[in-house]
Amino acid sequence: MDRLPWARWHWLVLIGLGTVWILDGLEVTIVGVIGPRITDPSSGLGLSDSEVGVAAGVYVAGACLGALFFGHLTDRFGRKKLFLVTLAVYLAATVATAFAHDAWYFYLCRFFTGAGIGGEYAAINSAIDELIPARVRGTVDLVVNGSFWLGTALGALIAIPALDTGLLPADLGWRLLFGLGAILGVAILLVRRTVPESPRWLFIHGREREAEEIVREIETKVRDESGKTLEPAHGEIRITQREHTPLTEVAATLLRRYPKRTVVGLSLFVGQAFLYNSIFFTYALVLSTFFKVPDGSTPWYLIPIAIGNFLGPVLLGRFFDTIGRRTMIAGSYALSGLLLLGTAALFNAQVLSPVTLTICWMVVFFFASAGASSAYLTVSEIFPMETRALAIALFYAVGTGLGGIIGPVLFGRLVESESVGNVVVGYVIGAVLMIAAGLVQWFMGVEAARRSLEDIAAPLSAEQHQMA
Repeated sequence: MDRLPWARWHWLVLIGLGTVWILDGLEVTIVGVIGPRITDPSSGLGLSDSEVGVAAGVYVAGACLGALFFGHLTDRFGRKKLFLVTLAVYLAATVATAFAHDAWYFYLCRFFTGAGIGGEYAAINSAIDELIPARVRGTVDLVVNGSFWLGTALGALIAIPALDTGLLPADLGWRLLFGLGAILGVAILLVRRTVPESPRWLFIHGREREAEEIVREIETKVRDESGKTLEPAHGEIRITQREHTPLTEVAATLLRRYPKRTVVGLSLFVGQAFLYNSIFFTYALVLSTFFKVPDGSTPWYLIPIAIGNFLGPVLLGRFFDTIGRRTMIAGSYALSGLLLLGTAALFNAQVLSPVTLTICWMVVFFFASAGASSAYLTVSEIFPMETRALAIALFYAVGTGLGGIIGPVLFGRLVESESVGNVVVGYVIGAVLMIAAGLVQWFMGVEAARRSLEDIAAPLSAEQHQMA
């Protein structure tokens, strides 16, 4: 798989699998921009500012638990089964959210929407890394994860007319936004059905004939589409096939065999999760509370930030394969943290307008987005094949649980206090976590650029691994 030239088949994989981040960006943005609207009693929901923060935390909690639950199933039953199941869970839950009339029902729907998205992270990251050539894995992963911001921009654009009470009633527009995610999800499901199971997973789980057939089909398609002669495969690895990997072996792998890699993964996820979930779930509330921006206008300020976030991974992604992971990941985390400290100082001095604050966020998140995307790339690369999906799920769940649940709830209360100083404290916490994660990566990170997954971390079932 690593020796194959890039072809149309690889684009099919990216469209079918990578577009899940567009859905997540859509969901996060929708809840962010409708925050001021659903606090209005005329919306049919009437939540308080802090309850909006709780709803964001519930979504993240669902994503964390969904990642763990579906991540374990992904390693046990395969990538393809689970990336279809998790998308179905998302579709059902996001449609149900549109019919919310009480806080508890809204929370419940947000929980299961998050569970579907969280499960997607484990299944999709595993499948993409196992199907994409090593020489471009960093570039592709960063662009795929960066596509989250296409969903953000799309959600913000659609929200502008949907939240305009001159076009739609206050209790209808925000509900229609959730239907948008369902429509996009159905389209993705149709494409995703054509993506094959991971040959790597099949081979380790005793289904080598299926793995060989899939590889032959992929090679034929790539050869025909690219018009190039494929290089002969080099190297070999002997494994003892297994049906599943016990959770005790997964824990031993993370805590005893690769403890430094575990610290790196947790640091990267906690830092980016706190930063993103804190700011984006509550940015509309910041604009309406401190700058008196009307509810229907807040999406306009999210669009340029989304563009900055998307351009970061797109423009910087190739350097993660050329300059290397260690330098680029550490640099993007630390630089975004320093820029956030500068933004916090300006906000505290009350010299910013909605426009200049948005410009500051565009610069901060240009670098932060590349770093955040690399967190998913890192944990999907540096652990063995048998633990890959669960490792992604575990780091996402723990890191996002600490940063993504505490962050939105904390920021919701900080904004509700209407104190500039309190919000600045939240910004400083986010900056410190990002800088600290960058330092951990610099001193303890693994250089995985342009290396095969088996070279970075040998499968647990590999004979030489067992004898080590």
